Amino acid sequence: MSILLAAAVIVACVFVFAPRAAIVTEVGIDAPPAQVWALLGDPESYRDWNPFIVSLQGELAEGARLTATMRPQAGREMTFHPTVLKVVPERELRWRGRLLLPRVLDGEHYFLLEQRDGGTRLVHGERFRGLLLWFIDARQFRADFDRMNMALKARLEIGAGQDIRAPI
Repeated sequence: MSILLAAAVIVACVFVFAPRAAIVTEVGIDAPPAQVWALLGDPESYRDWNPFIVSLQGELAEGARLTATMRPQAGREMTFHPTVLKVVPERELRWRGRLLLPRVLDGEHYFLLEQRDGGTRLVHGERFRGLLLWFIDARQFRADFDRMNMALKARLEIGAGQDIRAPI
């Protein structure tokens, strides 16, 4: 029995003390937060402008489940079902995706919009936690976040007339 107890304690510690990682990106957009939100807050529009999250379906309401398809430059396309954590129009959007069980690989994806100099400062990031971080480097997605930021910026500053989903 003591071996089972010791094993249970070890497994619990592994989950409790799972590694963490973060990606934080930022971009200035020459458009007010209301215009930035018009795209970020419209899941159906992602397929038209977003080279990273190529599909987002569902209602942006706290507690709602989304269906998101990511297409990272390095790796294969993935579909996951995050839960919306926070929606503050023109200010903040957060969701959490999870692989299987808590702490296997959790990611809290967020967008923060701040009015600045007649435009918007967008902070776009994700906080990761989970056992798989011992085997993968979550920072590999940073370029995808930057690519998404630049596509959003281009869509708002240049307009919808250009194909901006191509890699930048």
